[in-house]
Amino acid sequence: MTAPRSVRLTTAQALVRFLSRQYTERDGRRQRLIAATWGIFGHGNVAGIGQALLESGPGAMPFLQGRNEQAMVHAAVGYSRQCGRLSAHAVTTSIGPGATNLVTGAALATVNRIPVLLLPGDTFATRPADPVLQQLEVPYAGDLSVNDTLRPVSRYFDRITRPEALVPAALQAMRVLTDPVQAGAVTLALPQDVQAEAYDWPEEFFAERVWHVRRPRPDTGELRAAAEAVRAARRPLLIAGGGIRHSGAEEALRAFAEATGIPVAATQAGKGALRHDHPAEVGAVGHTGTATADDLARAADLVIAAGTRLTDFTTASSTLFQDPAVRFLGLNLDPYDAHKQAALPLVADAREGLDALRAELAGHRVDPAYERTYRQAKGYWEALVDQAFHAPDEDAVPTQAQVLGALDALVDDTDVLVNAAGSLPGDLHRLWRARSADQYHVEYGYSCMGYEIPGALGVALAAPGRPVWALVGDGSYLMNPTELVTAVQEGVPLKVVVLDNHGYASIGGLSGAVGGEGFGTAYRFRGPDGGYTGDPLPVDLAANAASLGMAVIRTRTIGDLRKALAEARGSDRPTCVYAQTRTPDTVSGPPPAQAWWDVPVAETATRASAAQAREEYDRQAAQRRRHL
Repeated sequence: MTAPRSVRLTTAQALVRFLSRQYTERDGRRQRLIAATWGIFGHGNVAGIGQALLESGPGAMPFLQGRNEQAMVHAAVGYSRQCGRLSAHAVTTSIGPGATNLVTGAALATVNRIPVLLLPGDTFATRPADPVLQQLEVPYAGDLSVNDTLRPVSRYFDRITRPEALVPAALQAMRVLTDPVQAGAVTLALPQDVQAEAYDWPEEFFAERVWHVRRPRPDTGELRAAAEAVRAARRPLLIAGGGIRHSGAEEALRAFAEATGIPVAATQAGKGALRHDHPAEVGAVGHTGTATADDLARAADLVIAAGTRLTDFTTASSTLFQDPAVRFLGLNLDPYDAHKQAALPLVADAREGLDALRAELAGHRVDPAYERTYRQAKGYWEALVDQAFHAPDEDAVPTQAQVLGALDALVDDTDVLVNAAGSLPGDLHRLWRARSADQYHVEYGYSCMGYEIPGALGVALAAPGRPVWALVGDGSYLMNPTELVTAVQEGVPLKVVVLDNHGYASIGGLSGAVGGEGFGTAYRFRGPDGGYTGDPLPVDLAANAASLGMAVIRTRTIGDLRKALAEARGSDRPTCVYAQTRTPDTVSGPPPAQAWWDVPVAETATRASAAQAREEYDRQAAQRRRHL
C-alpha cells in the first residue's frame, strides 16, 4: 500500500493554504469562503501567520492592513453581510491587547449572525518562559489566556496547542462559518510557538472543499398549520427581518405579498426586503417604526415573523401587539427564533418557506377593505416623510432629517447606506426610502458605535464600483475613524458623511426622557455649575479626516450640503462631507416615536424630571404582556 503523501509546512502556513482552498456554494453559485485576511502584526503572529501570508502571496490569500483590531472585524462583517454571508474575511492579531480588541467586533458578528474568522495569537503552548510579554497570569488555571474572553462571543472556539489539532479544528470552523443557523464569529486561538512549528500534513487536507449552504424546506405538518392560521386571520401582518436578506428571499417575499395582500413591515435588518414604493410595504415596525406599521401591529390578529429575532425594538418591549387574541407564526431557520412569542413554528429557509406557504395558500387573499386601509395609511405617512425631508431655506443649517432628505434626492438603487448607532438609526428606519434589497445597511443587532466607517469599507470591498456611504455622528466618528487610513491606502472611494451635533445627541435625548436631564452627554467645557454646560469644544472633525488623507468638503447650509453630496458621490477617492446640524423644530423634525421602548427609570428621586419620567414609565410599562 502506498503511504499517503504529505507536505511539510508550519501550522500557520498550513492554515493559510487550507483557507485559500475553501469555497461555498448555494443555488449553483460557487465563491471563495475566506476571500482575504485582515491583520495587524505583533510578536504573537508576525513570525507565524505573518510569515505564512507573505510566503503564500496575494494570489492565494489577499492581505488587508488594518489600524484597529475591532475595526478590522467590523470591516469583515460589512463585507460578509454584503456577500449574503456566502463569503467572509479572516482577521489575525497578536496576543494580549490585539486579541482582546477583537471581543466587541466578535460580539457584533455573532449577535447579527454574520460569519467572520478570528485568528488571534496566543501565549506559548510549550511554556518555555512563563509569563511572556502581554500574558495574563491566572493563578488558578495555567491553561487560560486573554483569548478566553472570546469564548462567549464566538459560535465556535478552539485553541490549537499542537499542529495536528488544526485539522479537525479547521474543518469544524468551516462548518460553523457556512451554517446558516450557527453563523457568527469563529475563533481559532493560535499559540505563537505552534504557529511556527513544522508538521508533515496530509495533502488531502489542502484539497479544494466546497461547503454547500443548505436551504431547508418546511415540515409538511408545520406548513399546513401555518396556512390554516393565515386563512383564519382577518388582520395579518408580516414582519420581515434580516433572514429575508440572508436567504436572498426578496423575490419570494414580493410574490407572497402580491398573492395574499398581506402588508409587510420591516425590522432594521429587514428594511429594503420590499422596495419602499411597493403597495404592500408599510415601513418600519417597533419603537423606531412608522405609524402605519405600528398601528397595524397593534391591531394584528396574526403576526408572521419572517427571519426576525423579535428584539425589544421590534416588539416595543412587548407592548406593541395589543389584540387580545393575537397569535404569532415564526418562519425562521433557527427553531430557537421560530418559537419566540409562543409562535406556531415554521422552521425553514426564508425563501423556501415563503414559496411553500404561498403555494399552500393558493387563492387566499385578505379582505380588500384591509388593503385599502393600510395603503391609505401608507400615503399619510409618506406625506410626513416629505415634510421632514423638505428644506425650504437653502441658506439654513440643516436638521438631521433634512440631511437624509438631500441624500434621498441624490441616490439611486446602486447606493448603499451604512450606519449603526446614535439617533440616525431611528431616523433612517422611520424615514429612509430603500430602493434596493441591499441599500439599507444599519447594524442594529449590537448597535455598535464606531461600526460605520469600517463596516462601510467592508461593504465597498464586496461591492466595487457602487457608491457606499458611511453616515456617522460625531460621537461614533471619534470612537473609530482609523480605517479612513485604510480606505485611502487601498483607494476605496468611501463617501463619509459626518454629522456634528456636539455630543451624544441620541443618548442625550433619551436621558432627557428618562429623567437624566442630558447629564454627561454634551461635548462642552465645564460650566460654572461644574457640569459640561460651557461652550462647545473646539473639535474640528473635518480637519481630523483631512489629516488621515481624506478629501474633505465642509458645509454650513442646506445648499452647501446638496452640492457637497453630489461632489462626493461622483468622486473617485475617499471623500468626507462634514455637516453641522441643528435641532429640529416641530415642523421640520421627523415624526416622534410611534411605540415605546423600555428603559427603566429611577423608582425614587428628588428631582422633578425623574419623578415625572417615572410616572410615564409606569403608565407605559402597564401595557406589557407575555404572549403565551
